[in-house]
Amino acid sequence: MADNNSRLVYSTDGQHLITQAEASASPFAADGIVRLRRETKGRKGAGVITIHGVPSAQQKSIASLLKKKCGTGGALKDGIIEIQGDKRQIIETELAKAGFTTRWVGG
Repeated sequence: MADNNSRLVYSTDGQHLITQAEASASPFAADGIVRLRRETKGRKGAGVITIHGVPSAQQKSIASLLKKKCGTGGALKDGIIEIQGDKRQIIETELAKAGFTTRWVGG
């Protein structure tokens, strides 16, 4: 029994078993909308724009494109693109040119 549940992440009743692969999958990738969020938490006040929901095959090229267009640094961490600074309009415009539907989330 322990072998079958060795990859179990969480279960309260035994009917809804979630594997590690399902738990780590991005919930945003399924609907085709790219979500943009401005974040400062854990960055000593420096703001970054995080981009969620870009298909994994395009993440590296989109991150590179956005860093060049914005003239700033950035990173690709765990399937989330981070662009330094508050370049909301540039990022949204470039993602629209690339054919993505965008939505701002958060406060």
